[in-house]
Amino acid sequence: MGLDPASETDQAQAQTPETNPLDRERAHLTASRAALRAMRADVESLDIKDVTANWVNAEVLQNQIEDRIKALADLAHTPLFFGRLDYGHAPGTELAEGAEGEQFYIGRRHVHDADGDPMVIDWRAPVSQPFYQASKKNPLDVRLRRRFGYTGGELTAYEDEHLTDRTEAEQASKLLQSEIERPRVGPMRDIVATIQPEQDEIVRAGIGGTVCVQGAPGTGKTAVGLHRVAYLLYAHRDRLARSGTLVIGPNRSFLHYIEQVLPALGELNVAQATVDDLVAHVEVRGTDPATAARIKGDARMAEVLRRAVRSGVTMPTEAVVVVRGSRRWRVPAYEVEEMVQELLARDIRYGAAREALPRRIAHAVLVRMEEAGEAPDDRVQDSVARNAAVKAAVKAVWPPVDPAKLVLRLLGDAEFLAEHAEGVLTPEEQKEILWAKPARGVKSAKWSAADAVLIDEAQDLIARTHSLGHVVLDEAQDLSPMQYRAVGRRCTTGSATILGDLAQGTTPWATNSWEEALTHLGKPDATVEELTQGFRVPRQVIAYASRLLPAIAPGLAEATSIREAAGDFAVRAVAPDDLDASVVTACREALAKEGSIGLIAADSRLPALTEALTLAGLTPLAPGDETTPEARLTLVPATLAKGLEYDYVVLDEPTAIINAEPDQRTGLRRLYVSLTRAVSGLTVLHSAPLPEQLAAI
Repeated sequence: MGLDPASETDQAQAQTPETNPLDRERAHLTASRAALRAMRADVESLDIKDVTANWVNAEVLQNQIEDRIKALADLAHTPLFFGRLDYGHAPGTELAEGAEGEQFYIGRRHVHDADGDPMVIDWRAPVSQPFYQASKKNPLDVRLRRRFGYTGGELTAYEDEHLTDRTEAEQASKLLQSEIERPRVGPMRDIVATIQPEQDEIVRAGIGGTVCVQGAPGTGKTAVGLHRVAYLLYAHRDRLARSGTLVIGPNRSFLHYIEQVLPALGELNVAQATVDDLVAHVEVRGTDPATAARIKGDARMAEVLRRAVRSGVTMPTEAVVVVRGSRRWRVPAYEVEEMVQELLARDIRYGAAREALPRRIAHAVLVRMEEAGEAPDDRVQDSVARNAAVKAAVKAVWPPVDPAKLVLRLLGDAEFLAEHAEGVLTPEEQKEILWAKPARGVKSAKWSAADAVLIDEAQDLIARTHSLGHVVLDEAQDLSPMQYRAVGRRCTTGSATILGDLAQGTTPWATNSWEEALTHLGKPDATVEELTQGFRVPRQVIAYASRLLPAIAPGLAEATSIREAAGDFAVRAVAPDDLDASVVTACREALAKEGSIGLIAADSRLPALTEALTLAGLTPLAPGDETTPEARLTLVPATLAKGLEYDYVVLDEPTAIINAEPDQRTGLRRLYVSLTRAVSGLTVLHSAPLPEQLAAI
């Protein structure tokens, strides 16, 4: 039976210390922390000076030890365990092997005592899964599930669910609800204590396939993706240690916000990057108009680049003559042409084909040597392949290609572009992406973010991009087809977790369907899961924001919220001259409450609001700045709000947010994102009329 944490604590305190369950649990927590410190001390005391054969191995081993020491850190304000499972034979069920009568504490990492017996079980272990999945309908051999409540790292309450007691009705956990509704201050935290069954299924999905999660605001899709990385590293550590993992976010502010989640779960070596970081082959100093960026991001550009990369290949007009000692060996032009045609037909990467051609020519020479009675070996073939005449012939027929110089020519030479875009891009589209003033060189060019993606595509056409074992891509709905291809190249031999919400697509090239996006990513067989049960956004707020769904994403289901608290919610119309002062007042009201405050506004409104807040003594933080008890107000441009969350949001002038975008639908999507950043309360202030979908309260 689910019990009120306070009443359970009162009951516990009325008992003697010998039988007080809360005291016993606190004692286990103290003992577990001591065991964790002992585990860390054991690692710190390791002496490796006589273990390794050389300084390189010693350095590698020392780094591994240091990572292990960091992973064993005891975070004082983070619960070491958050639940307990008591296994027992449930009537009518098959007993799990070795489970009867056993008791396991579930926490963020494994802790064992001096004898090696477990004191805390890692939440990712198979024996821990029933903590998230067990129910009265399917208890999974669990007799009792206990949840713990903490205040500042101190265990203060517990709550029991007797899963095999059919006489009790299933009730919502008050501790679980309290944890979900706890105020957000600082960076994103893990949700390991509150993972729901549908989230747990995604987290524990096998590494062999790609999973795409369509998640409404507040459904925890980002947290699910990060916990999935942690789970895969637990279940497939050796494999992923070799191949690597990567989390890709939309911007640096977002990555800063989520960067502490994996370390809190003991995973320290997961790289984080933006798409721009992945394709940083040149310095980006320019921007494209929306139309040009959309065309450059179109998947058709891959074919234009493929043609351009191969455009330098020419057919030989002269024979290749190799001189070795007193003998001259001749490979006629028509035979070299056959080799070139065969390599072109195989459609392998340009660089690989260029490396194969001299060996093909050398093989032809070796055949002639054998016919003449010689017995050449592989060393002779290698020598012939490096012969000056062969190298000169290959350079003339299959010249090297620099990807940045190729894209530079493509965007600066109208004739070159027209030749390779014929039948792919219209003349009007070609004109849109051509630079008005061709750059003199790679370093002087004002490359845009879309140009960098084109260079990355060209680079991969020349030499294969290294593939990682697993990639997590968040806010995926905003990527262009060419950006999807760039991400897909990083996991061609691995798997991926794709996270996003079609309703929050705010770029001109935002995807219209996950089927289309996954095809561009190279993962058309990925499983698509939908999360619609919200845990972050209050009911009133998500219901208000969902009024926009028919206009911005008509095919998506409306999100619901399991939060019991309705949340503070207000929409206030003010006179234009009073807007700034009203915003300051609303921020003061929010600061009187506990938690973080985000003031979200159109980018153009930021200077005026910064001045008004500063004059009022409320100097705001910028997104990504560390919040403190004294500094909890962040001024957030609407263009950077995606993926962030605040306890209280003050939303300034919705119409300005809409009008800042190139079209109405994108503007409404940007507004939808901004409305759904609130965890506990939302105040909307407007002087201009609201969009019709939100006009009636």
